[in-house]
Amino acid sequence: MTYLSCVELEPENVAASAAVIWLHGLGSNGHDFEAIVPELEMPADAPVRFVFPHSPSMPVSVNGGVVMPAWYDILEMGAGRRLNMDQLIHSAGQITALIDREVARGIPSERIVLAGFSQGGAVAYHAALSYPHKLAGLLALSTYFPTSDRITITESNRTIPLEIMHGSYDPVVLPVMGEAAVEALEAAGCQPNWRTYPMEHQVCMPQIRDISAWLKQVLAL
Repeated sequence: MTYLSCVELEPENVAASAAVIWLHGLGSNGHDFEAIVPELEMPADAPVRFVFPHSPSMPVSVNGGVVMPAWYDILEMGAGRRLNMDQLIHSAGQITALIDREVARGIPSERIVLAGFSQGGAVAYHAALSYPHKLAGLLALSTYFPTSDRITITESNRTIPLEIMHGSYDPVVLPVMGEAAVEALEAAGCQPNWRTYPMEHQVCMPQIRDISAWLKQVLAL
C-alpha cells in the first residue's frame, strides 16, 4: 500500500494510543498546521500522534491551471462552488487508508480524530462520515460539505462529535457554505456544533483554545 507522505509528531515519553489526522488547505502542505500543536497545550503525557498528510499536486482551474498542492480541482468559486468530485472522493480514500494505517499501528478507530481546513475539511467530511468504524470525532475548519448529497453516512459515525468552526468574515469559503453543511448534517441525523469567530479564512487564538478543549474532551485527555 502506498500512503500519502505525512508530517508525523509523536507524543513525548509515552506510546501513542490516540491520533489526530489533520488535512491542510489548497496550496499548502502538511507542515501548515504542524506549528499549532504546541499552541494546543495538550497535557505533557497526552498519548496523541498528530499526522499531517501532504496532498498531491495538480492543476487548479480557478488559479489559471497552475500546478499546486490540492486535494481536488476547483472549477468555479463562490457559494455554488463547482469542483472535481471524483478527485475529492479519491482523496477521501487516501485519508481512509491513513486511518486504517493508524488502526494497524494499534490505535483504536474510536481514538482517531479527523480534522481538516478548507479543501482539507471537505475531504475530511467525506472520509470521516463514510468510514465503516466509529471515530472519535470530526473537526471541520473554514470548510463546506460538497458531497452531502451523494455520501452514504455510516451508522457508526452518524452521531460522532462534529465540531464546525468558521470565520464570520471568510471571503474564500463563505459562512453560508459552512451553514449549509450544518443544515445538511442535521437533516441526515448528525449532531454538529457550529461556532464562528470574528476572522477571515484563517485560524485565531480563541479558536485554538476551543480546539484544544474539544480534543481533550473527545480523546478523554
